[in-house]
Amino acid sequence: MVEKHVDIGFWQSYYRLRNKGYTWNHKKVYRVYTDLKLNIRRRVKRRLPSRIKEALLIPEAPNEVWSIDFMCDALVDGRKFRLLNVIDDFNRESLAIEVDTSLPSLRVIRLLERIMEGRRQPRCIRTDNGPEFISHVSIPSRQQ
Repeated sequence: MVEKHVDIGFWQSYYRLRNKGYTWNHKKVYRVYTDLKLNIRRRVKRRLPSRIKEALLIPEAPNEVWSIDFMCDALVDGRKFRLLNVIDDFNRESLAIEVDTSLPSLRVIRLLERIMEGRRQPRCIRTDNGPEFISHVSIPSRQQ
């Protein structure tokens, strides 16, 4: 069992043995488990360095600061969909809401470019730095 699944932990091994009919208690199984040197080291979480806290930029006019965030919900049949909200922080105006089951980075870029066609480019875009905003796609620079 352990040769086939090398990385299973102690408790999984113990419960598998119990399901096969062995009546050994967990202390005996753990003693054999450690004698066979099967105990796996737990990974320690790396501590992130503390970031420098800056005061929030309070916009004094429209198109200075935009906030972008994703929301998630599910339909009645269980399928999930996502919403991308773009909001102007000065007047809390919703600039765009994009809804779909998948919103890849190219689509987010296309949406932002579509918004900037009718408005000028903001000085700052505020996000929560979630995994959705990590991309290796480069955006061509725009002139104001």
